[in-house]
Amino acid sequence: MIRTLIAAQRVQLADTLTSLPEASWDAPTLCDGWRVREVIAHVAMEFRYPAGRFFWHFALAGFNFHRLNDRRAAADAAALSSAELTASIRDNVHHPWKPPGTGYPTTLTHETVHALDVMVPLGVDWPVPEPTVRAVLDAWDVEHGQKYFGVDLTGVRLCADDLDWSVGDGEPLSGHATDLLLVLAGRKVPAGHLTGASAPRFS
Repeated sequence: MIRTLIAAQRVQLADTLTSLPEASWDAPTLCDGWRVREVIAHVAMEFRYPAGRFFWHFALAGFNFHRLNDRRAAADAAALSSAELTASIRDNVHHPWKPPGTGYPTTLTHETVHALDVMVPLGVDWPVPEPTVRAVLDAWDVEHGQKYFGVDLTGVRLCADDLDWSVGDGEPLSGHATDLLLVLAGRKVPAGHLTGASAPRFS
């Protein structure tokens, strides 16, 4: 089931990238310092770097994932055209990649968040099917996410207004499930997408 959701997400992403004007590839995203092309290069990295090559670059980056990701996203974004980056997604719809030490729910999370990183600031309608966003939210480790992304959810209860899902304790912070996913991932959500006393903290 989850492999089917991942494949559908990649097809949707490739189709949408194909229709983007070339200028959009240099637009900023929700990932600080990354344009669209860096984000897509990062997503495509999982298909283009077999284990040996990945760990070689990981070692060169001092075994620091953030440094590795920044270096390879910049290098691949410079080396590959938008058409080549799009083809990397489309040609690997059924690729079995999983982040080291994790499972397919993490793959789905990774690719869903990064698709939103691109589409939200571009203003592109990006409907995430309910089974996909629910699978991502249900699998989300809030404590790990807070440590990894530095999100302080103390006193906040996230409440989706488009499906039956919530997490946390405190004042309600409401929004579409995809907006709450971005909050969990440490992204700033466009103003007006969230309601609640703490909304300005996350916009």
